[in-house]
Amino acid sequence: CMNYMFPASYAWGNFSVLAVGIWAIVQRDSLDAIMMFLTGLLLTVLTDIIHISVFYPPNNYLTDERRFSAGMAIFSLLLKPVSCYLVYRMYRERGGE
Repeated sequence: CMNYMFPASYAWGNFSVLAVGIWAIVQRDSLDAIMMFLTGLLLTVLTDIIHISVFYPPNNYLTDERRFSAGMAIFSLLLKPVSCYLVYRMYRERGGE
């Protein structure tokens, strides 16, 4: 998000899921909050793959800042399945089916 390599929808999508995640952590008794967070995480996995594949710059336009920004986006994408698993465990602990 720092280098403006990706469009604003990348940042808005990830930050809105982060806000829902904070809401899900604060309200410990709400199944809807944790389910919305899990759904948002799964949706951002798909949109992150699309953003990275469409907006990755060609090799001759790849500066160090853009390489770092793309690397952090890929690292975030790789950590999201782990986050989904942990959020699913929280969902099960709260009484989800």
